[in-house]
Amino acid sequence: MEYEINKGTLAIMPNENESSLVYEDEDRFLIEQSPFQIMEESCRYFGSTYEGRKDSARFILGAEYKVPVIVEDTDNLIVFPTTSPKSDDCIWISLKRVKNFERIDNSNTKVIFDNNKEIIVPVSYRTLENQISRASRLDFMMRKRKSNL
Repeated sequence: MEYEINKGTLAIMPNENESSLVYEDEDRFLIEQSPFQIMEESCRYFGSTYEGRKDSARFILGAEYKVPVIVEDTDNLIVFPTTSPKSDDCIWISLKRVKNFERIDNSNTKVIFDNNKEIIVPVSYRTLENQISRASRLDFMMRKRKSNL
């Protein structure tokens, strides 16, 4: 089964053997693709490449590492990585679905989604806060540009 990121997507987490656990509204799927492969396929599905989307985000944000990606631009469907995107530990999180996040300890943070589902991500609160801020800035800048059309 192939998977495209959509409005229902909450997070894509790595699983064993190059597979992923995909969290959606009320479901959880096991997909036989890595999170990075899902990202690449989703970008292609919506008319671009992952590299093209990443380069655009880098240009807009002036950032180099762990940039968020606009998977689909009509609805500003933005996902952001928790670590280096090509890392086996990278989790991709949908910006619009994040309601809140809480520190658990120095290296783990709880993400609470808008449907009250929760996941624990193995990154510090500060790292997650930076990633959400960067993705929010990308969302803001894209909305601003679209409103000027």
